[in-house]
Amino acid sequence: MVRIAKELLGKVLCTNVDGSVTKGIIVETEAYNGRTDKACHAYFAGRTNRTKIMYSRGGLSYVYLCYGIHHLFNIVTNIEGLADAVLIRAIDPQEGVDEILGRRKKTKLERSVGGGPGILSQALGITTHHNGIDLLGDVIWVEDHQKIISQDQIVASSRVGVDYAEEDALLPWRFRIKGNSYTSPAK
Repeated sequence: MVRIAKELLGKVLCTNVDGSVTKGIIVETEAYNGRTDKACHAYFAGRTNRTKIMYSRGGLSYVYLCYGIHHLFNIVTNIEGLADAVLIRAIDPQEGVDEILGRRKKTKLERSVGGGPGILSQALGITTHHNGIDLLGDVIWVEDHQKIISQDQIVASSRVGVDYAEEDALLPWRFRIKGNSYTSPAK
């Protein structure tokens, strides 16, 4: 999942929600391992109604509510039975910008339109209704982008909001494209 979290940088996250196609370049991700990582939902809780999709085959969406209001979009990344996922933390909006701005109630492109996992889900129209969908379909999918992100363009740091995970909170499993204005600053 760490390799996949890096490889997703520079790819394009796409949605077709309510007839509106929106797209953004993935510029920030976080990796989670269900077997060894105390920050992963599956680590302590195991297979629950909330986490059961993480135990499915890779290529499905895992969307959950954070604080009861923010829909967070993850990509399940392992074989069936192993609960790994990559949280998509930020996008750089590219297509359907008027729809993205409308969903975010903004008038211009700025970090508050695509920076942050709850923000990007709102911008792309992703909700918990999309939990468990196949990312090879026509509702949410990932496309290649012409630009390849090299290792020297990737900033690795600890993840955000997982202090409860003790030593695992310090794992450098958060990845950002260096210099992109939609990523969040290091903690």
